[in-house]
Amino acid sequence: MAKRNIVWTETAAKQRRGILKYWVKRNGTTTYAEKLIKITADHLKIIKEDPSAFKEADFPDTRISVFGHFSILYKFTSESIIVTAFWDNRQDSKKLLEQLKK
Repeated sequence: MAKRNIVWTETAAKQRRGILKYWVKRNGTTTYAEKLIKITADHLKIIKEDPSAFKEADFPDTRISVFGHFSILYKFTSESIIVTAFWDNRQDSKKLLEQLKK
């Protein structure tokens, strides 16, 4: 089986940058942001190895990997993992649905 590439949508990349910037500014240090980057990488590694490992989301053809207060929403094909959202679960989920519909 060929290795799948991970592709971040513009929306997901923007969400992730925003969350990381928020935590750096809030804490005055990069420690928590670095921890979040590591956890995200760990989850993406699992997703690459077995895209079906995490449960299906309520959105069509989308799966969700939840870790703590954060989630990675993604779709997959035989060639790629497409990260559609990087979400802070403490936000209103209606905002997430609006962003995913775009």
